[in-house]
Amino acid sequence: MEEKKLVEYLVSFGLTGQEASVYLELFRAGTSNGYELAKNTGISRSNVYKALQGLSDKGAAYVSEGASRKFTAVGVEEFCRNKINGLIRKQEFLLAHMPKEKEGTEGYVTIASDDNIVDKIHNMLRTAQKRVYLSMAVSLLLQFQSELSELAERKIKVVALTSFPQGASTKLPIEKAKGIKFYVTSDKKNQVAIITDSKYVLSGELGKGRDSTCVYSDQANFVQVFKDSMKNEIRLLELEGKNS
Repeated sequence: MEEKKLVEYLVSFGLTGQEASVYLELFRAGTSNGYELAKNTGISRSNVYKALQGLSDKGAAYVSEGASRKFTAVGVEEFCRNKINGLIRKQEFLLAHMPKEKEGTEGYVTIASDDNIVDKIHNMLRTAQKRVYLSMAVSLLLQFQSELSELAERKIKVVALTSFPQGASTKLPIEKAKGIKFYVTSDKKNQVAIITDSKYVLSGELGKGRDSTCVYSDQANFVQVFKDSMKNEIRLLELEGKNS
């Protein structure tokens, strides 16, 4: 399982599956040649040499010429940092040169899978300027602890409707919650909703892996429906005294 995850994450840094497998073996060996790498990975020599060429081209391996051609793995921290720095430079170029974006044209879009939904929520929280309303189980809310703390430090109004597993303590395990209003409500399970600045809403399910889906919209009527729904839930909780 760990090997599979290592390959998966290396692929996310631009390597192919075979390149990632060869890189891992080369990393373990420190320095090696194509013959040894083919023997240890079970990959054909022709594919190993193709992978080594790819690793060299992508900055993941060095080549040393001598009696026999050998390869040395670039440290994983250096390799990843170089890739990230390269992406940052490309991001800066894109931000400076992309055509002007039209406002209010997104309408309704569907976002699928946990990873994509979590990324969208992270970005919604980071770019919030005035207020944030959240509704989700505490187990899901914990993924956004860093952003919640930053929002509190920026004095952005945050209201969170959250739920706890049945029988569990309702003590919030979120640090630096000062300035954030929490309401403990009925079990949200996988249901999530977030409204930022009364302009953007995301609603749907999270925590089901690839089966998770959410709708994201900047349409005023859609946003207002969710805003009213959350306000009504908050009023009921206040009447019941379920807030912290």
